[in-house]
Amino acid sequence: MQAVRSFQLSVPISSVGWVPILAIGLRLASPTTADASYLLLGAFALTGRVQAIQALALSWFFTFFNSGITSLGPYSSLGRYVVILGAAVSVLMRSDFLKSGKMPDRLISFTILLAAFVVIHSILFSIMPDISLLKIVSWVIPVVTLLAAWSRLSLNKVKQLSDWLYAALVLIMVLSLPLIAFPVGYSITGTAVIGVIGHPQAFGITMSVLGAWTVGRMFAQHPPPWTSIIILGLCLALIVLSETRTAGLGLVLGVAMAMIISPLIAGKPLRKIAPGLLSRRFQIIIFISVFAAVAAGSQATSIVTDYISKGRRAQVTGVLEAYDDSRGRLIDEMWQNFENNPWTGIGFGLPSDLYEFNVVRDPFLGLPIAAPIEKGVAPIMVLEELGIVGAVMVLVWVWMLFRRAAARGIASLTLLATILLLNFGEAGLLSSGGIGLLYLVAISWAVARPTDR
Repeated sequence: MQAVRSFQLSVPISSVGWVPILAIGLRLASPTTADASYLLLGAFALTGRVQAIQALALSWFFTFFNSGITSLGPYSSLGRYVVILGAAVSVLMRSDFLKSGKMPDRLISFTILLAAFVVIHSILFSIMPDISLLKIVSWVIPVVTLLAAWSRLSLNKVKQLSDWLYAALVLIMVLSLPLIAFPVGYSITGTAVIGVIGHPQAFGITMSVLGAWTVGRMFAQHPPPWTSIIILGLCLALIVLSETRTAGLGLVLGVAMAMIISPLIAGKPLRKIAPGLLSRRFQIIIFISVFAAVAAGSQATSIVTDYISKGRRAQVTGVLEAYDDSRGRLIDEMWQNFENNPWTGIGFGLPSDLYEFNVVRDPFLGLPIAAPIEKGVAPIMVLEELGIVGAVMVLVWVWMLFRRAAARGIASLTLLATILLLNFGEAGLLSSGGIGLLYLVAISWAVARPTDR
C-alpha cells in the first residue's frame, strides 16, 4: 500500500519539462529515432496526470507530422499504443479507484458502459470481431484516461495545461506559415496548404479546432484580446488555403450552434454567457470584416467559389453540392448497410466495403494494430456499425458531453460543438487514430470537472 501511495506523487512539470523537447527532437531527427520518440513519450506519461495528457497530445502531432520534412519510423503504429498504455497506467495508479474502490463520475461510468456494449456487440455481430475489438479498446482507454486525468487536476493546473495545449496549437499555426513559401508546405496537388501537418484535411481541421477554441476565449473575455483576433484571422486564412471545406463549415456552424444552444442549456441570456460579444472591439471587428467582404465584391465571391470547388478542381457550385460530391457515395454505402442490418449493424470500426480494407498487423504476434477507414459522416456511420440500439447509446453519451461543456462555459461549448459538426465531414469522435486523438484531447478539456484543490 505504501508503494502505491509513493507512486501517486506527481512529478512537477518543471522537472521533466525537457522531455517533450527531447521527444520532438527524436521525432524530427530520422525515421529510426522517430520510433524512440514514442517510447520516450510513454515513459513521460508515467510521471503524472498532466504529463499523460501532454503525451497523448504530442503522440497525435508526431503521427501527423509532415512526412515531407521527416518520415515516421517503421514501428510508429505500435509506438502510439505505448503512449496510450503509459498514459492509462499513469492515471490509473493515481486514481481514487485503486485507493478506495470509488467508482468514477457519471460520464466516465457511462463511457465504460458504452464501451462494454460495443465489446459484446463486436463478439456477437461484427463481421470482423478482432478489428472491432481493437477499435473499441483503443478508443475507450484514451477517452477514460483523458476524462479521469482532467477530473483530478486542480483549477490552477487545468488552467496551466489548457494554456499549454492552446499554445501548442498556436505554435503549429505559426510554424506552418513560413512553409507556405515552399513546396514542402503543400499537398501533392500543389495547391492545398498542409503546413507542418502531413495532410490538408488534417491541417484544416486542426486550424478549425484552434479557431473554435479562440472564438470561445473571445466570447468569454470583455474585451477580447487583440492576439486572439489575430490568431482567429490567421486560422480562417489557413483553413481557406488548406481547401478543407469540412473545417470551414464546421467552424462557422459550430460557433453558431454554441451561441444558440448555450443560453437554452445554461438557462442564462447570451450577454451573460458571452460578454465578449458586447464589447466594442468585437463589434468593430465584425463591422470591418463585413464591410471588407462587401467592398471586395467579385474577388470575395471568387475566393469562396475557389474554396468550395477546391481550386476549381471539383465541378460544384454550392456547399450542398460539394458535400454530396465528396461524401455522397460514402453515405449511400453506409445507408445501404444500415438498411440491411438496422438492429445489429455490421460491426464497430469496419468499412462499408471490406474489399477496400487495409489491416496492418504487428510483426510479432500478427495482431491488428491499425485498420484505417474513411467514412466522414459520423451519425450515419454509427447507425451502420452499431445499429439503432448502439446509436441511441452514443446519442446519450453525446448529450452528456453537451451538458458538461455548457456547464463549463461558452468557450467549452463552442469547441465541443465545432468538433461534433466536424464529424459530419471527418468522423473521428469514436476513434483514437487519425484526427480522432486531437478530437478526444480537446473534448476532454471541454467537459473537464476539475477539483477545488
